[in-house]
Amino acid sequence: MKITTLPLATAGHQTRATLTAYLQTPTPKSPVQAFEPLLIVPGGSMTHIPEEETEKTALAFAARGFQVFVLRYSFLSEQAPLYPAPLIDLALAIGTIKQHLSDWQLVDRLHLLCFSAGGQIGALYNDYWDSEWLEDASGLPKERRDFADLVLGYPVIDFSAGFPTTAATRAKWTDDPEKYSASQHVTASNRPTFIWATVDDPVVPAQNSLNYFLAQQKENIFQEIHLFEHGPHGMDIANQLVAHHEDGNQPHVAHWVEMATEWMHGDHRQFKD
Repeated sequence: MKITTLPLATAGHQTRATLTAYLQTPTPKSPVQAFEPLLIVPGGSMTHIPEEETEKTALAFAARGFQVFVLRYSFLSEQAPLYPAPLIDLALAIGTIKQHLSDWQLVDRLHLLCFSAGGQIGALYNDYWDSEWLEDASGLPKERRDFADLVLGYPVIDFSAGFPTTAATRAKWTDDPEKYSASQHVTASNRPTFIWATVDDPVVPAQNSLNYFLAQQKENIFQEIHLFEHGPHGMDIANQLVAHHEDGNQPHVAHWVEMATEWMHGDHRQFKD
């Protein structure tokens, strides 16, 4: 496996965002000679990325047949207010992956896997990916910003749903919380979505996941949701390798990895357009 990191800054968008690629080489004579790309948008409260957990999550999905990428998006310390910079970063990351379909051995079916604060980025991107303002901000045409589907893990969705917890922090994220509350901007163009969270998440209430699910139901978006009974926030793949919480090793919750993999490999493309 080759690991490489590329900058995402452009003349029109100055950013410290990067795209890290975990590139597998196809096995000679294997029927699989091209991989489905999976782009991870980690959590970290918009202040950092949990690199150790994210790396293990990337390798777990690489072992399940994906060519995996990780977006290091703009942080609060770099942009004030933060939005919309992370959405532009994500558009540029998707555009970069699509630019390298051939030399990175990729099929054109890109999946997004987004956690916690990164889940809000992914959900908002799902709402706005085909908008004119994002095309102008990223300089990318619609076909370079498109993607197949979205997996959300314990996502932040709405600024009225319990996270961030203070008005001062919310102001650092955005000066327009209504525009960046993801359940308020779902359209018929939203892509199929898989959501999972835990009912007793003490940091990002499960109400966020329910808000997005219900908003997409109104637009008849193909989706699936799993609310597990118990588990702390920030579990990633929910096993002992990433258990940075005392209660983070949750074998039952860890089933989400196989369920999401099966779902992404499934044929819900018929519902996409």
